[in-house]
Amino acid sequence: MAAGTVALLAGWEVIGRTQAFGDTWPPLSSVLQLLVSASDRSLFLGAASATASAAGWGYLLGVMAAVAGAALTSLLPAVRHGVDRLAAVLNAIPVVALGPLFIVTVGRSGAPVAVAMLSVAFTMYVATTSGLRRDHRSTGDVFAVLGARRLSRFGRLELPAALPTLADGLRLSAPAAVLGAVLGEWFGTQSGLGVLIVSAMSNFQITLLWAAALLVVLVSLVAFGALGLLERAVSARFAS
Repeated sequence: MAAGTVALLAGWEVIGRTQAFGDTWPPLSSVLQLLVSASDRSLFLGAASATASAAGWGYLLGVMAAVAGAALTSLLPAVRHGVDRLAAVLNAIPVVALGPLFIVTVGRSGAPVAVAMLSVAFTMYVATTSGLRRDHRSTGDVFAVLGARRLSRFGRLELPAALPTLADGLRLSAPAAVLGAVLGEWFGTQSGLGVLIVSAMSNFQITLLWAAALLVVLVSLVAFGALGLLERAVSARFAS
């Protein structure tokens, strides 16, 4: 993995230096120089902070909604088909089509959070439901013999057994939350990396565009890596 990353970064620098794709592909060194320059540091920090905040809130709300929906389908099997279908339909709707609805309902400032929430919810719902619906036949028989109630079976058997899958969903959803926040910022919010990307494209500031895109990648990687540590810890504790 390290070798592949180094090769990718080296290739980026070589392509930029040789201008194999013209002025639209700046060298990595020029992008990094812009990122660390004192004059632009506050611009990038402010934009990254706004995007991270929107992604964080959207991530939290999306996880809560998905886990609540998955728990409902586990406790009330009669609603399972309807909730599954609703989740699939919402995931199939393009974000661009929902953008105007978010603007008129939650406002332009709330659109990044709403898009991030929607981006996270389906992945988390699938991960949580797949964990809760695992086959617990042998252990479930013990609960049945002991006369355990449905809620007790859910809290003591199904939910702990689903934690590794749920943690994996948390890890996979993190980059989706960042991407959703960036897309939501394109609907007219005042700050964020998405705003910076649109502004750079409009003014043909190629190096600034690549720097903002690189920051999006870095924020996503940090979130993915941090939740990867959580996923490994949960798997080591609860995996059967």
